[in-house]
Amino acid sequence: MAEEEDMGAFQRAPLVFPGRSGGRSLWLVVLLAILGAALCFVVFATGRIAGTRAEYALRDRALAAFPLAADSLKGEIEKQRMIPLVLARDGAVQEMLRSPSTANEAALDEKLRAIARDAGSSILYIINPEGVAVAASNAGEPTSFVGSDYRFRHYFTEAIADGAAMQYALGTVSARPGLYLSSRVDGPEGPLGVVVVKMELDRVESRWLESGFVVFTTDERGVVLATSVPQWRFGALSPLSAKEKQTARDRLQLPGATFEPVPLSRRGDNLVTATPESRSAGFVAVSQDLGKAVPGWRMSLLIPADTEISSAVMTARVTTLLALVLVGFVAFIIVRRRRAARQRQEVLVLLNAELEHRVELRTAELQRSNEALAGEIAERENAVARVRRLRDELAQANRLSILGQITAGVAHEINQPVAAIRTYAENAARLLGIGRSQDTAENLTSIVAMTGRIGTITETLRSFSRRASGSMGPILADDAIDGALSLLSGRIRDSGVTIERKRIDPSPIVMASRMRLEQILVNLLQNALDALKDQPEPRVEIALAENGEMVAISLRDNGPGLAPDIRRSLFMPFVTNKEKGLGLGLVISQEIARELGGSLRHDDAGHGRGTSFTVELRRAA
Repeated sequence: MAEEEDMGAFQRAPLVFPGRSGGRSLWLVVLLAILGAALCFVVFATGRIAGTRAEYALRDRALAAFPLAADSLKGEIEKQRMIPLVLARDGAVQEMLRSPSTANEAALDEKLRAIARDAGSSILYIINPEGVAVAASNAGEPTSFVGSDYRFRHYFTEAIADGAAMQYALGTVSARPGLYLSSRVDGPEGPLGVVVVKMELDRVESRWLESGFVVFTTDERGVVLATSVPQWRFGALSPLSAKEKQTARDRLQLPGATFEPVPLSRRGDNLVTATPESRSAGFVAVSQDLGKAVPGWRMSLLIPADTEISSAVMTARVTTLLALVLVGFVAFIIVRRRRAARQRQEVLVLLNAELEHRVELRTAELQRSNEALAGEIAERENAVARVRRLRDELAQANRLSILGQITAGVAHEINQPVAAIRTYAENAARLLGIGRSQDTAENLTSIVAMTGRIGTITETLRSFSRRASGSMGPILADDAIDGALSLLSGRIRDSGVTIERKRIDPSPIVMASRMRLEQILVNLLQNALDALKDQPEPRVEIALAENGEMVAISLRDNGPGLAPDIRRSLFMPFVTNKEKGLGLGLVISQEIARELGGSLRHDDAGHGRGTSFTVELRRAA
């Protein structure tokens, strides 16, 4: 009994290891300090990486949005640039500048007013060689330009010297900024004057503002011109020297301008701080030159960045912190259990013989503990796997969100082909109902072609920043004719016009852009259909002919023909016999034919009825 009491006392007595308690406490403090520092570093670094990724993602979005903003400006300028070029060759403009008269000026004022209204131009006016405006679209109004002296304007002096010019400046009458595009009117005896169109960029700037981005353009000196932030206009991106200020005042013709710096500062490779409104904010900025469309101009696009970058940084840091806490907790449990197991092993070694039966009990307890630990490890692994799946699902959701944005853009671009597919499908249903299976098959074939066109559109949208007007290459002449007839098949059928084709076997191959050649043929076919309206037995004959290195495509109708006065000025701008026509279709078609290396001419039909036109193109090697 005494021996058993001694054994019980021995078992209840705690084991003490002298000299270890203080050392372990210090080691624990140092370890916790190192772990805390490492934790802070990892959390900070993760946030920094997430912020950098968000910054580059915003930069990619800015680069994707940049062509749209640039194209809206370039498209508006290119549309207006053609007006002075065409009017400079107009016979009425040249005649008025040679022989000024009140009647000629009044008629020309009305013509300029109609063109400016249809084209959406701000002001359209004509200046004589002395620099005085002699006709304008605002003639008769209180702000009329007629009689004003514009010799001081660069767009006048440079157009007289070089043939064409462009200048951004304030209007002397309206005090509104605008882009002036000018073209010289030439005569046999020399320059007759200058045609000028002023375009105010309000619509373009409004579209920029509606996009939610900050968009602005600068000239060679960094002076802000067109902008979605009006208070930045005529400010400078960086301080200008006295000489640069004088040059800018002269070029922009702003005598009192000080060109105050724009509240914009760079804080990284892609980030800038700007104050477009009442408070400063961070933006991701991209800038590119606008090229030949607007020489000397550079466009910048700024996307708000503070909210998205801060959100990405905070999300990354919180996620990292939670993950590290979870890993630390698991590690702590494992270490603690291993430490307890080690201590138990040490106790078992010390007791050895005296507590052999206790060793067996402790061994069994240790085995149970190991089994429990294995179960917990498996449970932790399952939790980690669930976290990993959740992360993958979040990544997939993000990819689907981006896909939705792309799909919205593609849906807008393919609207017209989808409408055409619907029309062909409805026609196929009606034709199938009346038993016209061959026509139904043709409509279904057209639907297949339209789906191919949709594929072409989606491919074009992926590379729309490099989009061109149509590259030249070898094409079958019959393919272009088939395409033009397909585009006008509905109108041809409704008008009752008979199309007669004279083919050559094999079909000749020409060097052209199919899209632009179809544009010429569609224009000529539309003119023929207009001429054949209300004519008995209307007919259009399309013929191919080879002449050495040239291939001719002729279109002849059996309509009433052209009046002699129309034939004499057929390819002059604004000459037409249609009530609502502008007289530019044949002019544009002739220019396209020249760009393709060929020609477009009117064939004299003699005293017979009908009209005939011929397009000549180079044969492909």
